Amino acid sequence: MGSKKDKKISIEHRTSKVDINDFAGLPDGFSWYENLRSMIPRILRGKDIEDLSERVVGARRNDRPVVIMMGAHVVKCGLGGLICELMRKGVVTALAMNGACAIHDVEIALWGKTSEDVEAGLEHGTFGMTGETSAFFNDAASACLQDDIGFGKAIGEQLARMRPANPELSVMATAHNLGIPVTVHVAIGTDVVHQHDEADGKAIGAGTLMDFRTFSSLVADLNGGVILNLGSAVIMPEVFLKALARARNAGSALGEFTTANFDMFSLYRPTTSVVRRPKAMGATTFSFLGHHEILLPVFVASVLSRTSG
Repeated sequence: MGSKKDKKISIEHRTSKVDINDFAGLPDGFSWYENLRSMIPRILRGKDIEDLSERVVGARRNDRPVVIMMGAHVVKCGLGGLICELMRKGVVTALAMNGACAIHDVEIALWGKTSEDVEAGLEHGTFGMTGETSAFFNDAASACLQDDIGFGKAIGEQLARMRPANPELSVMATAHNLGIPVTVHVAIGTDVVHQHDEADGKAIGAGTLMDFRTFSSLVADLNGGVILNLGSAVIMPEVFLKALARARNAGSALGEFTTANFDMFSLYRPTTSVVRRPKAMGATTFSFLGHHEILLPVFVASVLSRTSG
């Protein structure tokens, strides 16, 4: 099919519900967190968030990995800048995300807004038909085949070429600039860029399969490290489970590692794949339920208050 059949709209004229003017900011330092810490009881999840923060910082002091898996909601809630700060401070060593997270992050990087009105778009036949977003992602997918690179790397390189207006708020742009690996895990048909005629399943599949293998190698080296699932309800927990299986099949003992799941609701896949099954393998696991826009700033501040330099 030719792309002329698509009736596209421009992001410049699209109504977006999320704007960078409402995003989380960063204070000059985090010494103030000691006052907040004194108000958090070391009981139940209050104790857990402090213990997890210590494990994250301890892992990095021992040169062990801290990997974040992300769903789109974290970016849409304006928290990308906090994840970027964790990378800039050397806390996070790798990122893995679903396709929707990458899409929202790229829109924030380039245009400072994201998250269209789905109901209105469905009514008018415009939902997901943003031309600029489709062109960006399908061009990046093509580069996966042409240059034999993963989807995350292709997106990072394309962002760098376009010189985004808001790189400090983009987890993908920040990771690319710092040389931190990013993997993007796509289920074809789940993302708005797949509904465009120019979408190439072979290219998308090649890029995301390469990223799965990269992610599997990260999981195989998780001994002494930490992996966090921030808001991915299906894709990343399932990808993590298969990466664990691949690592064990290859003979990796994995050893002691830590997992944590942050989500708004208790859901089967994150609870089972990120918390319960790793715990049965000997991992230390944590589970937190709450709104990302409140819980994650507390966790990030707790971690950064423990770092220096």
